[in-house]
Amino acid sequence: MILRRVGPLSLAKLSGLLYTIIGFVVGCFFALISLIGGAVNQEFGGRGFGALFGVGAVILFPILYGVVGFVFSLIGAALYNLLAAWVGGVEVELEPKSPGAAVAPGIVSTPHA
Repeated sequence: MILRRVGPLSLAKLSGLLYTIIGFVVGCFFALISLIGGAVNQEFGGRGFGALFGVGAVILFPILYGVVGFVFSLIGAALYNLLAAWVGGVEVELEPKSPGAAVAPGIVSTPHA
């Protein structure tokens, strides 16, 4: 099998969601670190800034990661399609998990000779 084309919008939607989840996890780590740093800080306003940055990270990071993942995946898929038209795409070899395994809908299975 040869992968000749990738649906740019479908890849971008999937990547955008995946990167939103990654952004949430990274935002949670930043929030934790900033809350700990704010709690240790003895200066006036340090604790409030740490809490504000922590909450902001949990909200802002998923949005930023999601948008950047969406845009760059959209561009990447479009570039792949352009280059695959010139060089023929990526060759992929697939095989079922077991000899009697069912094939997913839309995938044509041919027996090996």
